Amino acid sequence: MLPGLTLEHPNYPLVAPFRISRGVRTATEVVVATVSDGTHVGRGESLPYPRYGESIESVMAQVASLADAIAGGLDRHQLQALLDPGAARNALDCALWDLQARRQAIPVASQLGHSAVLPPLASAHTVSLDTPANMAHAAKALRHLKLVKIKLDADDPATRIRAVRGQLPDARLIVDPNESWNIELLRALQPVLAETRVDLIEQPLPADEDDALQGFESVSRLCADESCHVAADLPRLRGRYQVVNIKLDKTGGLTAALDLLHAAQAQGFGIMVGCMIASSLAMAPAWHVARHAEFVDLDGPLWLRDDHPGGVVMRDGLLQPPASRLWGAPA
Repeated sequence: MLPGLTLEHPNYPLVAPFRISRGVRTATEVVVATVSDGTHVGRGESLPYPRYGESIESVMAQVASLADAIAGGLDRHQLQALLDPGAARNALDCALWDLQARRQAIPVASQLGHSAVLPPLASAHTVSLDTPANMAHAAKALRHLKLVKIKLDADDPATRIRAVRGQLPDARLIVDPNESWNIELLRALQPVLAETRVDLIEQPLPADEDDALQGFESVSRLCADESCHVAADLPRLRGRYQVVNIKLDKTGGLTAALDLLHAAQAQGFGIMVGCMIASSLAMAPAWHVARHAEFVDLDGPLWLRDDHPGGVVMRDGLLQPPASRLWGAPA
């Protein structure tokens, strides 16, 4: 085995169409970076996101540009200065964490001061954007869950929220318009949000319209998603959002995600940890942030027809962690 880097881009068909305000997805294509020191191997997975100007080709090119540095022993601390936050850095950063755990024979959880046995999580499962009747039908199958997320757009969100709540009288609800609302619609929906007891609204307005939220008092807490990538974003979110959604594909890996977690906690923000539609290889590193979060949304692998052996499963209303052999622990 030679030191170095290999790249793949697996394509995973979904069990059902996943629709949000920006469009519909029937499969997901990810980038997997594998790094080797000549003896041990580490892997990391990311999902390039067009919303942030990324594609499979651009992310693979970014990662491949560091092949010589990786062969020369690049570590994850050096990586932070070489790539901007995003999917490319995420794949490499997580691969380097995995490599370090295997090389040192110390699980990532232990390196972070926790038990090596990852806890199950009360993760949301998502109801995809659809007709109110279809969304109610999808919600009915989630009655065993404590937390459910609803994808919305600007087309009659009140009816869709009520349809889901009608099937889930006790679950905590997150609604996610994916930047499709404006401030007038958000104001108009306040009575409905109170009536349906929505806990959290993810990114209601486009990220470049955050100023409209300054001082706005919503009956449901507001969560920054597209508006929050790294710790440096936090100061401008004060007075606009109460919660931040940490995703490793936005932060550029576990290293920066932990930095964002600690900074957000110190500045009084609530914590949500989310994901893209990806495999359990991408969820495993996110677990180390999600264990500290009030809101967890790591259901990505549940949308795949086929996941890794030993991947996450929902059991007894809780998302069970992936097998330790998948990522972040000695083989």
